[in-house]
Amino acid sequence: MTEKKIGLISGGGAFPLMFAKEARNLGYSVFVVGLNGITPKEIERYAAATAYFKLGQISGPIDFLKKAGVNRVLMAGKVAHVSIFGGIMPDLRAAKLLLTLKDRKANSLLGALGAELHKDGIELINSATFLEHLLPAPGLMAGSKPGKNAMRNIEFGWKAAKTLAGLDIGLTVVLRDMLVIAVEAMEGTDACIKRAGAVLRAGGAAAGQRLSDMAVVKVARPSQDMRFDLPVIGVQTLESMREAGAAILAVEAGKTLILEKDAFLAKAAELDITVISVDPTHIV
Repeated sequence: MTEKKIGLISGGGAFPLMFAKEARNLGYSVFVVGLNGITPKEIERYAAATAYFKLGQISGPIDFLKKAGVNRVLMAGKVAHVSIFGGIMPDLRAAKLLLTLKDRKANSLLGALGAELHKDGIELINSATFLEHLLPAPGLMAGSKPGKNAMRNIEFGWKAAKTLAGLDIGLTVVLRDMLVIAVEAMEGTDACIKRAGAVLRAGGAAAGQRLSDMAVVKVARPSQDMRFDLPVIGVQTLESMREAGAAILAVEAGKTLILEKDAFLAKAAELDITVISVDPTHIV
């Protein structure tokens, strides 16, 4: 019987661990390309083999995957975008690649990496592979159904977030009464949410004060490449919302990965946070 193999380029957080565990449970041998100081060591529990490289290395990881006989690989996990300013240590192949890019936005970098893998016969596949059950269908997932004003707020935030996402700036906005309080950039979703809380506290809101009309809206890019940088939410997202005082979380159906979904929904119920998965075709 032919061994089933799959590769994983692993960033940080729970996402790569979930994928590796699920792949192993399905009978796959998982060959992990780890990033020094970023990939959780726990990944080795689920891997057939793990090799660690500096962020920005291309030749070594490709050689590792080819030697293992891997022809399909996916990317999962966090890598801080701010690393572009000092965390990347490119090898010769990566340095040549960087010279061909028009910019160093996440989509440009990751798309170019996918092209390099393809040159060596390795297909970069959908990041939600084996985890499709964690992509929500449209509808209310937790809490009370948003009222008319709340939906108007979400729809306004949706358009704002889609505009930002289309410029590859960020995927999240936080708003009240159709007034945007904070937008996500390189710092990530959790920091964006917490910053919104800090802005409101500076304006007189009490720390942790629950604001029923404060919403977090997180979307996919207008032309989301499902191979990388998917929108991801989890329990930590809800904890950040609790700290900021936000009461509603709206995400894009079918394109947002919910980490540890059962724990996420239980935490939403505990914190009385409304979570709604929105069909983008229904946004007016």
